[in-house]
Amino acid sequence: MNESLTGKTILVTGAARRVGRILALSCGRAGADVIIHHGHSAKEALNVQKEIASFGRQSWVLPSDLSNPRGVSRLISQANDISPLYALVNSAAIFESLSWETTTLTDWERHIAINLTAPFLLSQAFAKGLPDNSEGRIVNILDWRALHPGADHFPYTVSKAALAAMTKSLAAALAPRITVNGLALGAILPPSDRPANDKIIENVPAQRWSKPEEVEDALIFLLAGPAYITGEIIHVDGGRHLI
Repeated sequence: MNESLTGKTILVTGAARRVGRILALSCGRAGADVIIHHGHSAKEALNVQKEIASFGRQSWVLPSDLSNPRGVSRLISQANDISPLYALVNSAAIFESLSWETTTLTDWERHIAINLTAPFLLSQAFAKGLPDNSEGRIVNILDWRALHPGADHFPYTVSKAALAAMTKSLAAALAPRITVNGLALGAILPPSDRPANDKIIENVPAQRWSKPEEVEDALIFLLAGPAYITGEIIHVDGGRHLI
């Protein structure tokens, strides 16, 4: 087992389900203690906590509504009160199949609030709360669409494209003590809103779904690898962004 993050505490948002769960467990396997954030998935968060305990690591569950700016800012201070944070993984997001015609203002604002504003406020609070003599890391979870936007999933894609831009801006602003990088994911898990369909990987040069451990390896590289890497967006999408 890779123990490269032993003694460090990492907050993973949206950690109770799907990709967030993969990321939280990967941190635990790498030796980190984990703050498991969830919005409305208390039962699933407790299951993640049990799995992390099986690795011999500590974890804590913190619920927070990321659409509420006050709650977002408190999340970092609550986490630091439990155990000073080394890293923040902004994974929580909403992903709705909306075109520009069907996107209402409410839809737009909801996607921006959770997919962009919350990561900004969390990153800001994380940076302000980091002790002067400490170094930290931020990893933003993106999507291949962020750097290759199309017309589908309109508010989601726009919010993730903005998060990609923010990743680079924050990398410059928070250097040298905090690295800020992104993971742009592709076909990692089948959609939650419809049956698995291999049409999804028709345009993936790798011609397959990702293995969970490939996402894990990429995350741990950014959390425990060279601190001289910042402002980068690594695509874990089998080459999907090239098509």
